[in-house]
Amino acid sequence: MNTLLFPVILAGGKGERFWPLSRKDRPKQFLSLDGSSRSLLQATADRLIELGGGESSAAGGFPEAGDWRTPRGWDFLWVITSSQIAEGVRQQLPDLPVENLLIESEGRDTAAAVAWTSLEIKQRYGEDAVIGFFPADHWIADQKAFAHTLSAATQLAASTAAIVTLGIKPTFPSTGYGYIEQGEKIGSFNELPAYHVNRFTEKPNRETAETFLSTGRFSWNSGMFVFRAGVVLKELHTHAPEIIEPLEQHGPDIYPQLPKKSIDYALMEKTTLAYVLPVDFGWDDLGDWNAIERLLKTEETPNVELATHIGLDTQGAIIYASNPEDVVVTIGLEDVVIVRDRNVTLVVKKERTQEIKQILKILQSDSRFTDLL
Repeated sequence: MNTLLFPVILAGGKGERFWPLSRKDRPKQFLSLDGSSRSLLQATADRLIELGGGESSAAGGFPEAGDWRTPRGWDFLWVITSSQIAEGVRQQLPDLPVENLLIESEGRDTAAAVAWTSLEIKQRYGEDAVIGFFPADHWIADQKAFAHTLSAATQLAASTAAIVTLGIKPTFPSTGYGYIEQGEKIGSFNELPAYHVNRFTEKPNRETAETFLSTGRFSWNSGMFVFRAGVVLKELHTHAPEIIEPLEQHGPDIYPQLPKKSIDYALMEKTTLAYVLPVDFGWDDLGDWNAIERLLKTEETPNVELATHIGLDTQGAIIYASNPEDVVVTIGLEDVVIVRDRNVTLVVKKERTQEIKQILKILQSDSRFTDLL
């Protein structure tokens, strides 16, 4: 049984809700948002490389039989990204082998990304290769628990025709995450229970989210998946032939003509092979500026300040400035986000940060603001 995990980083997103810090030439995954010196993309690569032992293994080969972990080092880490930011990915991850960087000529969402990468890994390592897909912009608190979870997911995927998703145990009734309802328990892997998926639900309203939490059967959809190459490709043939068949016939040159669909919509909501591991290793998808407060807020401080801030009667604020010489002065503000980057200052109520995308559409429609995107 193949119990090696080949990790793939999905690094094609834009992260528009972190504008103005996130822009076309500097998307969210290139940013450091937790006060460290490592970008989200670098931290994700660090996390996955650590699972495999940490050093490049061009001459080292595979771990011993029965080792569930990723093969050692950079040689077996993959990244798929867009042509617009591929050079930035190379600069951020200089040790990544060039043949392990897949560059989409045009972004077609995650279904196409999963299909193409799975085809490439199958060609190189066979249909029993176990693949894990991980967004580039997630925060993980407990690396040991994360590794323990991936051990369980890899064991399940290697032993069963399964598409395994990691379901995050919810800590509050979020209306910004999708949910997974667990069905029948099928067993335990690495001491973690695994369940058949009953259904996936898109972002619910507050009342529905509260109901989900009260049942104890729902997890947040993390967007992290583990499966064998042959299993997912077969399921794509069944449920998304319009994506997988053109790729098999024409290769990545057909990319701009592929339908733009998420892997959730194209496959996960349709397959009968979906399984969920409800897990808890400290997780955030860093969807917008409010995530910074969840990561960094302490009881001792009234605000989250990643800037030189002089405030009077200001509390519950998130304040960021990319230039340490800039000074942000506030008086009498509450529950706002203030971001100063280059020639733009954003001021928004925390509960309306999702609307930043609407501002970007306005900017896109006016040629005067092209350089702000």
